[in-house]
This record gives sequence, C-alpha cells and structure tokens, in this order.
Amino acid sequence: MAAAVALAGLRRRPGGVWGAGARRLLQVTARQSHPQYPGIVESTEEYKFVERLIPPTRIPAPPKHAQYPTPSGWRAPSDTPPALPYFVRRSRMHNVPVYKDITSGNRRMTVIRKIEGDIWALEEEVKEFLTQLAGKPPPIQVNEITGSIRIKGYFDDELKEWLLNKGF
Repeated sequence: MAAAVALAGLRRRPGGVWGAGARRLLQVTARQSHPQYPGIVESTEEYKFVERLIPPTRIPAPPKHAQYPTPSGWRAPSDTPPALPYFVRRSRMHNVPVYKDITSGNRRMTVIRKIEGDIWALEEEVKEFLTQLAGKPPPIQVNEITGSIRIKGYFDDELKEWLLNKGF
C-alpha cells in the first residue's frame, strides 16, 4: 500500500521529468507487483524498426563504375597494389589521404597520412617529385610513429594525382 501511495506521488506529470528515485521505485515495484504480469516484455519483432536507426559500423565498398574518373573526380585504386616498399592506405571514405593543413595562422602545410612500410623511400620520391614541380626541394617532416609526412606549402592536388597515377 505504501508503494502505491509513493508511486501516485511520483507519477510523471506533463512536462515533468522522471527522477532517478522514481525510476528505481518503479523498477522495484514492477518486479514485486503481480507474478502473472511480467515487468519487462522483450519484443524482437519490432527490433527491425530500431535497426535502421543504428548507423553502419563500416563504410561499404564503393561500386564498380564503367569509367574513371567518376563525375565527382573519384578514382578507384588499382586492383593489385603497386610493388613499392611503401603503401598509402585509403581513408575510410575511400579517398587518397592527402590533406591541406594551416597552423600558426598562415603556415601552409600538406599532410600525407596512412603510410605503411618504408616511409623514408616515399619521402625521397615525394622530395624528387616536388623538386621537379617547384624547382627547389621543399622542407619535409617525416613522422614514423603516426605514419605521416608533412610538406611545407600546398601541394595536395599534385600529390593526390601523383599517388593515384602510382596505383594507390
């Protein structure tokens, strides 16, 4: 009887919020109320409505297209990885991981991420490529721990195209 009186005082009112004490009291009284009425009913039939609200855990593989580049400019990696001492893995959205970065207000950098294997061999090839492109070797910083290379200046479009032509 005391539980029923307490529940009547704790019932949710329009615009009201359940307190932690009210929830706990409802759980305890639901278990103790009537043995013929279960406190929790698990319905697996309606779970299909919940499943479509849960985001996918991984990005699906991109579809095969008739010709590349696609209208958006995206190109698929080659079917066989290039026989090089390093590998540049695509991002989770299947893009080449070359990004622009601005630090300290106006310091413009290009970052190549997701490098596996011999990162120093890639650094030498990038330095050679950018020397031909710009006329002088740009300052390059290699981070073996994060598997990334930072290059002073904006070379993202050129490096993306260069990596795509290599088969990444």
